[in-house]
Amino acid sequence: MGRWAWLLLAAATSGEAAGARRVRADPSPAAEAGEAEAGAPGAVRLSPAEEPRSPVARHPEPAYHFAAEVEAELASLAARRPGVVEARTIGRSVEGRPIVAWRVRRPGDGTAFPHAPREPQRLLVFANIHAMEWISTEVALGFAEWLVAHPVAGVEVTVVPILNPDGRARVERDLLDGRNAYRRGNARGVDLNRDFAVNREARAVWRRVIPAYYATSPAPLSQPETRALDRLAAAGRFHAAVSLHAFGGFVYYPWAGSWERAPDRRDFVELGDAMVAAQPPRAYHVRQLARWAFFFRGHGMELDHLYGRYGTRAFLVELTRSGLSPLRPAEWKRYFRWYNPRDPAPHVRSGVAALRALARRLAADPLPEPQPPARLPPTNGPG
Repeated sequence: MGRWAWLLLAAATSGEAAGARRVRADPSPAAEAGEAEAGAPGAVRLSPAEEPRSPVARHPEPAYHFAAEVEAELASLAARRPGVVEARTIGRSVEGRPIVAWRVRRPGDGTAFPHAPREPQRLLVFANIHAMEWISTEVALGFAEWLVAHPVAGVEVTVVPILNPDGRARVERDLLDGRNAYRRGNARGVDLNRDFAVNREARAVWRRVIPAYYATSPAPLSQPETRALDRLAAAGRFHAAVSLHAFGGFVYYPWAGSWERAPDRRDFVELGDAMVAAQPPRAYHVRQLARWAFFFRGHGMELDHLYGRYGTRAFLVELTRSGLSPLRPAEWKRYFRWYNPRDPAPHVRSGVAALRALARRLAADPLPEPQPPARLPPTNGPG
């Protein structure tokens, strides 16, 4: 997100970040049961997705989908196109809600091409790692719908529209109850995007000035939601990944926790440029996340983990430039609106255009099989 946005959110997020540090890392019985169903770490055994719940009758944000509606729409796509869409539960949340991945591929494309010179390119798109960032799910859903109608030859796409179902459920209840609560983490209050294993150690001097932004979770992969994503990444061997967030209008690439340049920076810049070139006017900016501002480092983040551990060309896309409008001052204190514009349609089109361009770029100019960097960077640097 933009520099002013990080400062604006400091007060709102600091309490939740501090609460996350007090959370025990031990998985709950519900999480343990979910992980047993999904498979042991390092060897994912995917179970069929659950039947979708009934859509909600009363909707305080009619331009957005509730979780039940997301599931219903994707389940309908899977039922209509069984050779194109496949759903699997990859794990369960702290409170036992399923985390569902939807794989979309062109009919006839298998997990390998026996009569072709290469395997398909594998792209992972996931959203709603932060509870209030619903625009990310809208873009993931829109991309999945486009893929079903226009599957890209030679590219297999896995979409996880809601990675944090417990946090999202709390936001849904807040909206239905008319409560203006700030929510970012999972059921334990842990920021899932500070729970990954790579580049966790904060060394920059600014960690003493704005400690909330340098905080990480109790331990690496301490939460069932991040373990589910890690298992999926280990099994999927994805060439590229996009984590959808809000807000700011940036396409970020590693490293987030170190000032050092990534060894594959050229790939990141070229793929990022391809994404923003497909967007309408006021396209996003491509940038290394740690160099977004001299004082910023993102420790334990998903893009560093996916790249550092698995070699996946991982991006973090901050959708929109906030949902706030100077013409609607009454909404300035509504946390939900900070992240989610009143009309998501143009932002969904822009986000889907970027993802569509990435998929087509992978088809036209395939990446080599992913290999993690030979070494991880130090987490210190200027600032």
